[in-house]
Amino acid sequence: MDDLDLAGFLRTRRSRVDPADVGIPTDSRRRVEGLRREEVAHLSGVSVDYYVRLEQGRATQPSEQVLDALARVLGLDETEREHLHRLARQRRRRAKAPGGRVRPEVLRVLDLVVDAPALIMDHRLDVLAGNRLAGLLYGRPVPGLNTARHLFLEETERGLYADWETCTLDAVGHLRLAAGRYPEDPRLASLIGELAMGSERFRRLWARADVRARTHGRKAYRHPLVGLLELHQENFALPDDSGMELLVLSAAPGSPAEDGLRLLAGLGADGEDARPAVDGRSSASARQVRE
Repeated sequence: MDDLDLAGFLRTRRSRVDPADVGIPTDSRRRVEGLRREEVAHLSGVSVDYYVRLEQGRATQPSEQVLDALARVLGLDETEREHLHRLARQRRRRAKAPGGRVRPEVLRVLDLVVDAPALIMDHRLDVLAGNRLAGLLYGRPVPGLNTARHLFLEETERGLYADWETCTLDAVGHLRLAAGRYPEDPRLASLIGELAMGSERFRRLWARADVRARTHGRKAYRHPLVGLLELHQENFALPDDSGMELLVLSAAPGSPAEDGLRLLAGLGADGEDARPAVDGRSSASARQVRE
């Protein structure tokens, strides 16, 4: 895979800036895509030599003022700005990849969500636990599912994800952020390598070096039994350093999606119970991934 470091991120961001947007006239003879290195240096107030060394990975520990100036010139949004600062700090401090199991108290909360699919997911997009409706939505037990692998290697544009292309953008952007936070996570690196080997679309999106933060928004699924489900995803970061999030997929009251989830729950109740049991239990705690 291409580099995950500050130098690579600067190069991709520079190539996307329209010179006209920063007051630089262009003509048909210009052969550089985006800004030249010397133009970025001039606009951000640093020497050309220093900026070249940044893009070559030879300059270490740029100041906060330099990073802020580069972010302004490159037109970075808040997520990209934070990512830039995080990459610049990597040489000074390596964050240990979080691990561990989901706390029992969180699993009890997951079991309380009965009218909407709900998942516990980590920074690698591994699903660690899920409620009953989540299993019915995916048509399989969700612990052990990796949503990035599901998107790129198992599903297609005509599969479960109605907005497959948007979902792939979000997944790659999230994995880019995770790789910036935890550059020494071997399991994350292995996943990225697997996706790159197996998916041409993943390779193209990864090369763009876009970063995206997951917060909330529309998620549409095309379920084979109940049809289109237009849901709203809300992400809740757990209040610790686990890197885990609670994702809840809710339907607007009175919407077709609410009817669809109700029908899906009924189909699951009428057929074989989709909740895997361990030692006779069928709660979310029994569905947690065992590591």
